[in-house]
Amino acid sequence: MLPAAARLRRSEDFRVVLRRGSRAGKRRLVVHALTTDPSGAADAVPSAARAGFVVSKAVGNSVVRHRVTRRLRHLVSARLGTLPPGSALVVRALPPSATASSAELGADLDAALRRLGLVPGRLGLSPSRRPAGDVPRPAGPADAAPDHGSAV
Repeated sequence: MLPAAARLRRSEDFRVVLRRGSRAGKRRLVVHALTTDPSGAADAVPSAARAGFVVSKAVGNSVVRHRVTRRLRHLVSARLGTLPPGSALVVRALPPSATASSAELGADLDAALRRLGLVPGRLGLSPSRRPAGDVPRPAGPADAAPDHGSAV
């Protein structure tokens, strides 16, 4: 369960995030993100990251919609601490989310957050911030001899 301070509740807040925020769509969900606090207090200290969910009737009946919402709420609550302070997310579920597992929803959520630049890439290092000595290894076996012969 998300704490009350971490929830978007007012329709005005949802509207601001949807209209002014950035969007990243995946197969099962769309994430809208606004990195400034939508409450409008410019001189205030940035509040904690907040999230809201949109799960329409196109996803399924009431039971299915609530199941999808619970899964998304659990996934987002685990990631809220990594988001910048004052940011707001609106996660909109698409119809394929009804049959998706939590792992699939989590993968789509992570990919959308990475695309929006809200969380670092895999292993916490983006390609531009990789240490100088960290060179990707070839895909072949480590002990394979290089091919220096002719193709006869």
